[in-house]
Order: sequence, then C-alpha cells, then structure tokens
Amino acid sequence: MNSPFPRPRILVSRCLGFAACRYDGQILKNGFVEQLQAHADLVPVCPETDCGLGIPRSPIRLCDTEQGLLVYQPATGREVTSQLQTTIDAILRDHPQVDGAILKSKSPSCGLFDTKIYQGRVDLQFLKKGAGLFGGQVLHQYAASAIEDEMRLTNLILREHFLIKVFTLARFRELSDRPTMGALVAFHANHKLLFLAYNQSHFRLAGKIVANHEQLPLPEVMHRYRVELTHILDKPMRTPGVINTLFHAFGWISEHLGAEEKQYVINTIEEYRDERLPLQAVTRLIEAHALRFAQNYLLGQVFLRPYPRALAGLHDSGRGREVR
Repeated sequence: MNSPFPRPRILVSRCLGFAACRYDGQILKNGFVEQLQAHADLVPVCPETDCGLGIPRSPIRLCDTEQGLLVYQPATGREVTSQLQTTIDAILRDHPQVDGAILKSKSPSCGLFDTKIYQGRVDLQFLKKGAGLFGGQVLHQYAASAIEDEMRLTNLILREHFLIKVFTLARFRELSDRPTMGALVAFHANHKLLFLAYNQSHFRLAGKIVANHEQLPLPEVMHRYRVELTHILDKPMRTPGVINTLFHAFGWISEHLGAEEKQYVINTIEEYRDERLPLQAVTRLIEAHALRFAQNYLLGQVFLRPYPRALAGLHDSGRGREVR
C-alpha cells in the first residue's frame, strides 16, 4: 500500500475561510479549503489587508497604462501599486517554496485568470481579463506548482488534477530534502502508472534520467528529473491516456479473474470512458482485486490512491472533462 501522505505547503487567499478580510469585510466559506486543512499546511495570505488598505476598504482596480500595470483606488484617487508590491515581495520572500496555491478568483490582487483590467485610470474602460498583481507573480514564481482559484476547483477534473499534482510535488519535495538515487528510482517506479496516464513521452524521458547512463552527479539528476516532472504534471490527465493506463493495471490482475469478473472490470472501464462513472470507481475496483490477490506491485502504485481519500468528492460544476 502507499506510504502515508505528505503534507503539501499551499498558499491560500485569507478570505477563503480564514478571516473576514475582503474589501467589503466579508469572509467566504469554502468547503474544499476546509477539507484541506486536515491534510495540508495552509498559509493564508491577503496582500491588500497586509499592505494597510484596511477592512473594509474601497475597491482597487488594475489599470493598464503607459507606465505599465498600476493599482488604482477610484474612491480615494490613490495609486497603491508600490504599497501593494512591497507586501507581495515580502510574501514571496517569506515562502520561497510551496507545492501549490489556491487564490481568490477575480480579485485585483489574487486573481489568476479572470481579473478585470481597465484601460488607463480616468474613465476605467474595461480592456481585458488577466491575472491580479499578486496572482500573476504567484504564477511566475511558482510556475511548477499546483495553482488554481477557488472557482475553477469546483470542476471535478481540475480539482482532481490539483490534488494529484500538489501531493505528488510534496512527495518529491520530501525526496529532494534527502535525495538518494535509490529513493529516486523508487519514486519513479511507484508513480509509473500515474505518469503514464499523464504523459507517456515525458514519463519515458524521466525514466532515462533515472537510469543515469551518463553517470551524472545526483544534484544534476534531481534537477533534470524535476524538469520532466513539471512537464508530466503540466496539464490534467486526458481520457485516452487514463483508459490505456487502466487496461495496463487490469493486466496485472486479469489472469486471476474468471471470465465474468474480467468482463465486469472491462465494462467498468468502458463506463468511465463514456462518462458514466468517475475514475475513483474504477481504481477502487482494481485496488480491491489487487488486495484480493496480494498484487503488491499494483498496491504500491500511486495511481490507485494519489491523494487522501477524505479529499475525494464527486461534486462538479458541470464544465466537463476537457476543461483546461
């Protein structure tokens, strides 16, 4: 069976259940963040509050100007870019390495993809959507980490990808703290099916790095492997890759099954393909057979249990499997 799960380090917007620090003095309860608290080390942050804008406060706006991106407070006529940036610099400096981040959507500071950006700062004409001042720098500084906003995490596929990625990165971080070639070989072997489901080509490149035919020093091997790991986990798993991996896992138990049992597993995989069952239903079935036949290879595969079961949930925004 998989070893105990690590505790990922995750930056979280403080307004998502930690403090009433929104511009309007409100707090936003978030069930997913509440669940995570028992399994991860969450670091609540709020650049707007910590830079002295107060609670409640007049809303700020991001303005695209000739001088670059500015943060403007229309009600007071103040530009607070440098004030906010100083606090952002301190947050990033105090947390040089995190496994992930969950930030508030649409926020001028924390937004990742959907913050409103205005043209100039006089008439505040809407220009486009993009990242907030803090969110953009989080995406840059922690580019290899699992980063999402709370609204996108209502999608089942994106939420599962976030959990898989953040716990995998936490495992690799723990390995990197005390690296050995043996531990890296074991890490790669235990993640084989998971990485095959994600990206076969980069999985094979990672395997060549682990083989280390060039006899490179361990720090160089770890660095190269980290780069490939970033590529492997860059995007959520796609259904064809998952199907191939499920049949690969099925091959390890099929010889022990009768004809009706084999067909039952195959039908279950096909139901996943047709979006009539979640992935967890199939992996739990395969895991049950692995337990039944003491198939230790499968039981050691992270693919069957990539994150704590307590965090699994089937609620979904209805945006579909192929959301990116």
